[in-house]
Amino acid sequence: MGVARPRVALLNIGEESEKGDQTARTAHELMTSGDHFNFVGNVEGKDIFTGRVADVGGAVHLYVKAGGSAYPATYETVENREHYIHQDGQAVFKAAVSNMSDVALNVMERNRIAPEDIAYLVPHQANMRIIAATAHRMGLPAEKCMINIEKFGNTTAATLPLCLWDYETRLKKGDNLILAAFGGGYTWGAAYVKWAYDGGNFSK
Repeated sequence: MGVARPRVALLNIGEESEKGDQTARTAHELMTSGDHFNFVGNVEGKDIFTGRVADVGGAVHLYVKAGGSAYPATYETVENREHYIHQDGQAVFKAAVSNMSDVALNVMERNRIAPEDIAYLVPHQANMRIIAATAHRMGLPAEKCMINIEKFGNTTAATLPLCLWDYETRLKKGDNLILAAFGGGYTWGAAYVKWAYDGGNFSK
């Protein structure tokens, strides 16, 4: 069905001198020239962690057995329920908490940001124990952590965008956000984003 005139913002990564290529200009023109979008401005992405963000050894703890090129889907793989996620809960918990918090703290250190400067941590919504432990390890109180898993569950790759949408009206221009995520493989990453508009000006 879609959403009539959805609100959108463009994410710019890097310093000003690195912005403004043809892709960015074309996207900006698309958003601002017609009535198909409700363009709210630019979200300034200050940093994307560029260090090690994967550990293939984690694949033994979090994986889907069948369905890829190495083990294509067959009648038997479906019957044997080999297309579901398998995980070692304790190993995944430890890896998710340590890696998400470490990479987020690294981004904060590189940008000279202290915990008190952060408006919100936007963590992957895997489960409450991982979210709470990650925030605690980063020195952030619970009220500075976006949480909506009780409403939407773990939506995997959609958890961070859903958090930003859910908390939009609470965000103010200039708010410092730390986004942190963890996934299969293992893979993980974090980003520092400065929010570009007052979300309270918009109603859901």
